[in-house]
Amino acid sequence: MQPPTMMLTQRERFHRQSLGVLYGKIKQSRVLMVGAGGIGCELLKNLVLTGFGEIHIVDLDTIDLSNLNRQFLFRHEHIKKPKALVAKESAGRFNPQVKLEAHHANIKDPQFNIDWFSSFNLVFNALDNLDARRHVNKMCLAADVPLIESGTTGFNGQVQVIAKGKSECYDCNTKETPKSFPVCTIRSTPSQPIHCIVWAKSYLFTEIFGTSEDEVPEFDHSQDSENAAEIDNLRKEAQALNQIRQSMGSDDFPRKIFEKVFTDDINRLRSMQDMWKTRQPPTALDFDAVAKSSASSGEVGESVAKRDQVTWSLAENFTVFCDSLRRLSHRLQQAQASDTNSNASAVLSFDKDDDDTLDFVAASANMRSIAFGIPSRSKFDIKQMAGNIIPAIATTNAMTAGLCVMQAFKVLRGDLHKAKNVFLERSGARVINSEPLRPPKPECPACGVMTSRLVIDPSRATLNHLVENVLQSKLGYREFSINNEVGTLYDPDLDDNLSKKFSELGVKADSFLTIIDDDEENPHVNLSLSISEKSLPEDSAPISLSADITVPRKQKIETGHAHQNGNNSHPNGNGAVSPPTAPGKRKRTGSLAEPTIEGQQPIKRGKVRNATDADDVVLVDGPSNGAIVIDD
Repeated sequence: MQPPTMMLTQRERFHRQSLGVLYGKIKQSRVLMVGAGGIGCELLKNLVLTGFGEIHIVDLDTIDLSNLNRQFLFRHEHIKKPKALVAKESAGRFNPQVKLEAHHANIKDPQFNIDWFSSFNLVFNALDNLDARRHVNKMCLAADVPLIESGTTGFNGQVQVIAKGKSECYDCNTKETPKSFPVCTIRSTPSQPIHCIVWAKSYLFTEIFGTSEDEVPEFDHSQDSENAAEIDNLRKEAQALNQIRQSMGSDDFPRKIFEKVFTDDINRLRSMQDMWKTRQPPTALDFDAVAKSSASSGEVGESVAKRDQVTWSLAENFTVFCDSLRRLSHRLQQAQASDTNSNASAVLSFDKDDDDTLDFVAASANMRSIAFGIPSRSKFDIKQMAGNIIPAIATTNAMTAGLCVMQAFKVLRGDLHKAKNVFLERSGARVINSEPLRPPKPECPACGVMTSRLVIDPSRATLNHLVENVLQSKLGYREFSINNEVGTLYDPDLDDNLSKKFSELGVKADSFLTIIDDDEENPHVNLSLSISEKSLPEDSAPISLSADITVPRKQKIETGHAHQNGNNSHPNGNGAVSPPTAPGKRKRTGSLAEPTIEGQQPIKRGKVRNATDADDVVLVDGPSNGAIVIDD
């Protein structure tokens, strides 16, 4: 058998024969891979075996049992360990000559700033998070580093090559807006199976075994003020359920829970006649009648629960409900007994791979569906929906990762004109389709802007220095606004912040300011300034641009000829479809409007204060298979 050194030499020889002079660039390159999940594991294996010289891996997640069926770098003993660290350890064995650096961290952490991104020759995105994707896209544009974006949904996949000023970026095409469910829909007027599943998982389970429903992020409370009376009743229901929780472990505990949520609460809803003028009222369930039917079947909960591919009857759901309630109560009491030294009370949390919690949620959701005349779902379907699973296919991930590396070769070779956006489509005539890179869209909020670096002395620089010394005197702006992720810092009607230092406004190193020209006739394109802090001499200006720039004017778009982008029906990696982005003029709203998500035009807010937490809207309808996507 040949020694390892000779084997490595032979591998390098094969690489040189296959890649030619490109292999030298690959071996000397420094690349970043964000995400070590389904695509990330396959991609890291490809990068290591191809011989990329230095690879940095960033991932915040830990390994879960459900990852093991497709993320082949992980094993059962790795569960609960950081993905980035384990991926480095596993992939390092494939090619010890490659330098691997793992970061168990959030890619949005301050340590991963523009200068850090600038140190890479190429960045690969292997994320399933819309917000993180947008952030990496923005940072790569600011650092002028090519980005290979990728994503999969079931059998569909996508690889997009992004180069600043030369191709469309991730935000050039709009993404689907997440759909939230108001709390009153979940708690009072469900009409779909998902409503009942969310109720069982995020309300009933948490009230009995976890935290209060007011702390659960999956309810949209934005409409609470419009339904104040009903919200008050719902809070009383939660309080009553919390009192029943005190009888956990007793023989009549299942009866108390059942009669509270499936009898008393349903009867209260039925009494609100105005609510049922245009819809069928629910039917209250009777504990004794259902228990008698369940007993006559002679089946036990565990045997019913194993039949996860069929839809259970009411009696079968009742059997699983009582059995899972007993199992969970025992677990929680044991946890509380062994956790006497902690100030916080022990709680249980839902896990799609935990049979006890999944059985309870499935049975509870189905019984609520039966009460409201909604079709029930199998335990398997409920696991997908409650567990927020997008179907993941290992072969799709492998093909997508391979396509990423093939496009990376073209970027490193300098043949960007030969690079393609590639799509995997099971339903098409061909499985793999491609199209040439399209130029950036002028109206894109991410790449359709001018970018520059603004150097400030944090001890002296004020907003007024930026307004007068840079924007008005140097760049020729007249009427404009200055915005950050919190909201509007300055515009002609809001000058209260001019005397404030940037630190007082929450503007710090590696944050961004967006300058929007409000000139009606011939406005500049938006200007994005990344902040760099530096102590400057006392006799010099406390603020300056890192380089002289000329901000171009916006292109005028003729009415009726809005820029289209061809076929945008390909998946973006979150299962969403990307329709064309329609251009439009920025509109201001009232000063009390909420801040927008990153990538949209900022909203005027008045004086800057601490950013308020937006409503945690996390539920998204899956595109076709009933699955749910959660954007963290």
